[in-house]
Amino acid sequence: MKTANLTLIALLSLLIAGCSQQSEDSPVNALLITGGCCHDYDFQKQALTNGIAQHAPIKWTIVQEGGDSKDFQSKLYNNPDWAKDYDVVVHNECFANTKDPEYISKIVDAHRQGVSAVVIHCAMHTYRAAEVDDWREFLGVTTRRHDHQSRYPVTVTNPSHPIMKDFPSDWVSPMDELYIIEKLWPNAKALATGTSEKTKDTHPVFWTNEYGKARVFGTTFGHTNDTIADPQFQEIVSRGLLWAARRL
Repeated sequence: MKTANLTLIALLSLLIAGCSQQSEDSPVNALLITGGCCHDYDFQKQALTNGIAQHAPIKWTIVQEGGDSKDFQSKLYNNPDWAKDYDVVVHNECFANTKDPEYISKIVDAHRQGVSAVVIHCAMHTYRAAEVDDWREFLGVTTRRHDHQSRYPVTVTNPSHPIMKDFPSDWVSPMDELYIIEKLWPNAKALATGTSEKTKDTHPVFWTNEYGKARVFGTTFGHTNDTIADPQFQEIVSRGLLWAARRL
């Protein structure tokens, strides 16, 4: 009887190991939400998805809506299960004047319940006009403005984090905007910072956040096509996506 039990345990262990390996090797189901003002989202959606796919197995779904509007509201979020089929949602949209708190709650509730996210550049200024802080708490940062475009040297502040593995200590961004971070929320942790050329203040440019059951990786870079197409930028966003999806 003892031998039979040991054999059963061994078989179960092999089965569990096999399932874990299949899970790790299977594609990440990712939803990219993009569109809005001020950026070349036609280019960015292709450069991001193709670039990240060089570093990770991704099954992409792309939703691009809103034209160059600043106050668009997507019907996607009318479905309470809008995010249930995805391991991670990439937010790269720019709708600063959308401010309906009920609409915003439809988005963040899905993340709070466990759908992880990557947030890029103008996602941080999306819903900027809203009086409620729901979106900002989800992002992990509060920001309402940015410095001029420049090439910003990046200082790694958390080199032991797996997202930052092998990130070069001398990386300088392509031409981009430095967002002024007014607040880093309690569950957010800076991974790297940039320095304002005007005030000499430092601001997070890469960070992680824990929001409910979700992991969030964020970067304020991504204004220009040069940044989006930069191999080092694509690599760190890939690592952030894998970390958010619990594959790193």
